[in-house]
Amino acid sequence: MAKTAISAQQVVKWFGVGDARTNAVKAASFEASFGEIFYLVGPSGSGKTTLLSMLSGILKPDSGSVYIDNADIWTLSTDELADFRLNRIGFVFQDYHLFPRLTTLENVAIPLILKKYDWDKAMQEALKYLDIVGLKNRAQLPPYKLSGGEQQRVAIARAIVSQPDILIFDEPTASLDGDTGKKIMSFIKDDILNEQRCVLVVTHDSRIFEYADKIMKMEDGVVTAIENHSEM
Repeated sequence: MAKTAISAQQVVKWFGVGDARTNAVKAASFEASFGEIFYLVGPSGSGKTTLLSMLSGILKPDSGSVYIDNADIWTLSTDELADFRLNRIGFVFQDYHLFPRLTTLENVAIPLILKKYDWDKAMQEALKYLDIVGLKNRAQLPPYKLSGGEQQRVAIARAIVSQPDILIFDEPTASLDGDTGKKIMSFIKDDILNEQRCVLVVTHDSRIFEYADKIMKMEDGVVTAIENHSEM
């Protein structure tokens, strides 16, 4: 049986006060395992981004618990949580968040610089991961000279350069055409996923559902279904 990577237990989040108070996530519970791609899907306003923020240590739940590899992350101190996120969780944001004044190589090296790697060592490691995503020959280019798919791969390289065991993608294909989006997801499944890593994908793009191992659906802050892809 695969080891549990992420476990959310009765997670709740409210926003606002008084008459404007809104229950964004309502007692959400689920488990995702190492070695699988787990999709979180739902329409805008369904609570999936709020839940993602709580799972990744950005937004504290009002109640409930979040365990990452058996660690209750919201019992950690502020410094411990920051260190946990830096070392254990990799993010690929919808808009990539690449720095335009840095080279592709320097963008990938950012997590290593934050971990106080020697500059030359950080560049060497970053180049290895650019090679993994097939962009070693783009190392000295600024991001704006890359295609959308190439920028996505740079963001993936930056996310995995610290070798995190939890990798989170927020709408990874939103800015890509259908063919490029499928190529990116195929690459993630074939070359990035492994038995020691869990990939969590937040998306509403049904074109890439075929790459999921499990799909969890949300609506109005409620988890409405968790399905194995083979059952869909």
